[in-house]
Amino acid sequence: MKKLIIAEKPSVAGNIAEATGGGKRENGYIEGDHYIITWVFGHLLQLYDAVDYDEKMAGSWKMENFPFIPKDFMYKIKTENGNRKKTDEGARRQLDTIKKLMVRDDVGEIVSATDWDREGQIIADEIFKYIKTDKKINRLLLNEWTRDEVSAGLDNLKPNTEMESLSDAGFGRQTADWLIGINLTSVATVKYANMGYDALLNVGRVLMPTLKIIYDRDMEIEKFESSKYYKVLLTLENEKGETFEGTFYRPVETGETEDSDEGESSDGKTKRSEKFTDKEEADKILEALTGEKVRVTEKDVDTKRENPPYLFNLSNLQGYITGRYNGWTADKVLKVAQDLYEKKYITYPRTASSVLDESLKDKARKVLATVGKGTPFESELKFKDTKRIFDSSKVESHSAIMPTYVLPQKLSEEERQVYEAVKNRFLAQFLPQAISEETRLEIKPREEIIQKSEIIDSEDVIVVRGKVQKVEGFRQAEKIQSKDTVLPDVEKGEILTVKDGKVSEVVKKPPKHHTEKTLLKVMETCGKSVDPEQEEDSEEMMMSILSGFSIGTPATRAETIKKLKTAGYITTKNRSLRCTDMGKMMVETFPVRELFDLDYTGRLEKTLADIERGKFKRSEFMSFIKSFVADSVEKIKGDKTFGGMVKIPEDAHVVGKCPECGNPVVETEKAFGCSNWRNGCGFTVWKDDKYIQSFGKKVTPKMVELLLENGKVGFKGLISKKGNRFSAYFIYEKGEDGRYHWRMEFI
Repeated sequence: MKKLIIAEKPSVAGNIAEATGGGKRENGYIEGDHYIITWVFGHLLQLYDAVDYDEKMAGSWKMENFPFIPKDFMYKIKTENGNRKKTDEGARRQLDTIKKLMVRDDVGEIVSATDWDREGQIIADEIFKYIKTDKKINRLLLNEWTRDEVSAGLDNLKPNTEMESLSDAGFGRQTADWLIGINLTSVATVKYANMGYDALLNVGRVLMPTLKIIYDRDMEIEKFESSKYYKVLLTLENEKGETFEGTFYRPVETGETEDSDEGESSDGKTKRSEKFTDKEEADKILEALTGEKVRVTEKDVDTKRENPPYLFNLSNLQGYITGRYNGWTADKVLKVAQDLYEKKYITYPRTASSVLDESLKDKARKVLATVGKGTPFESELKFKDTKRIFDSSKVESHSAIMPTYVLPQKLSEEERQVYEAVKNRFLAQFLPQAISEETRLEIKPREEIIQKSEIIDSEDVIVVRGKVQKVEGFRQAEKIQSKDTVLPDVEKGEILTVKDGKVSEVVKKPPKHHTEKTLLKVMETCGKSVDPEQEEDSEEMMMSILSGFSIGTPATRAETIKKLKTAGYITTKNRSLRCTDMGKMMVETFPVRELFDLDYTGRLEKTLADIERGKFKRSEFMSFIKSFVADSVEKIKGDKTFGGMVKIPEDAHVVGKCPECGNPVVETEKAFGCSNWRNGCGFTVWKDDKYIQSFGKKVTPKMVELLLENGKVGFKGLISKKGNRFSAYFIYEKGEDGRYHWRMEFI
């Protein structure tokens, strides 16, 4: 009897055939002496559309037909992209081929060999539900498709019934997203189309919180208040003529400079800051010190030993590549990594783990010997058995990404960039630690300078920091260049000369817009206790990832970013991701607020992870989702405040945001009014306002802009009833009668 193996792609089927002795290629499968290997190409089946359950769902969507929650979820052959009424003929033919092979008399066993994650699990399980069979079904679980791994895997098959929890998580995710997407997208689009907004509003469980992350950063930047300060930079010279730069610090009151870069001095008592708000003071300090002699009073040298960053998981690999090379997206990194995996050059890329399972030690040793050969640092490579590399307790399903022992013969430039990143990160684990000396010098003006200068004090210091790389170690593998200052050899007590210097203006900058790299990091942990700008070498981050508390999975996050762009919610400028007006409108006014709550979404994703681990029942999860969908549909039906209900002409003059509902305030012939007036928002500032006119002033666009931005607007030259001139602030606020009235505050 033969075994029928179902692979996820034709290329993987070819790898399995090669490992099992080859065979004759037929139409849709490869047949050998002991194995028949066929394949799918992603999902061959899809969930029914609503109309497949009920004909009344045909045609245009109607509000009364929602919420729509099927009693049982059914599957059909997938339809063509862009034409949901037409069956995909390629999928139909391949499904027919699989069915014929499954029922053959000489096939005694079926082996599911799709990817080892919840999506891969249900790709095959959908087929087993659609094509019923009594034959034994086993599961092939592999992280790579090399000949050795395939052979070992086929000798250690698992019954597919043991994968029930993984399957439940996959089907739970699939049906939950169908219910939320079908119901909320349909009802929102119909509801707001009836009220003047004519766009498809794509609503999704993972889509909305991801949009909220980008929106929050945009708002942080928009509300940022810029500030500036000055600092004195001094060029110091030793007796050998070697120069280096130091920064002038002076004492401040405790609590005065909470964001000071310096903090306490070496005596642990004095609080100092390099920041001066008065440029004239900074100029005087520079003038007083230039050309003078100063003494090194403190020298602290700290030896730092650095470990390499952890091995790549998918999110970290995507962040590394998109941050290092132009023209890359997270989605593109995943596709290239998947190709390298199917070509047997790297292990399974869709992983959240940053360490290897302890069972992979011998394999890693073999790979190290192969890929490390011929490198400039080959003599320094040494196999290490440490918990930073091998730790089964921190691996969920798939280990971190690493190269295989199969060396690539020919790669495209894009494949080379991803492969080299994976290979070099792996090699870095087996190189020595990087060792550096971090030096801090504290330099004080000599007593005679203090006595003759009115601006230099005995507590003032010049601070110099620098770094010397003693052992390059793992940095050789990833060509990491240090940005730290390299100092000449300077000793305590040495006399230096302040050769010259400058007063540098420092403008406090707003945070940067999210890139795909930083967004992926926030999605990976729901933003929990992790700075997305920092390196991924974080134990806390790893544990957060392993708990399953995240937005989406490694396999879906790139697709989510792509969908946000397609939906028109975000746009890309250079590498920056930014909300469009439509995206802002969704976050600010869409009534189902839970979808924008990162904690809420994180708990949903963690529940799916718990189903996968057998800690939670799929039936309980689905009961919750059905209840959530029903409640959300009613919220949308009863909503009256959605921000996009009023069309604003392209040539309209927008003067700000309505303090009542957040919609744009636009200028009309007689007033400045909220664009959401049709739905009951009555905020209006009339141009012929008699109260303002009584003081000899007019309501102008600039005045209203300032009022909406600051909550009040100031006037000079106001004329009282007695003819006196004065200045005052005007505040426009709602009274107990529900109407807006002016209130005046004297300046």
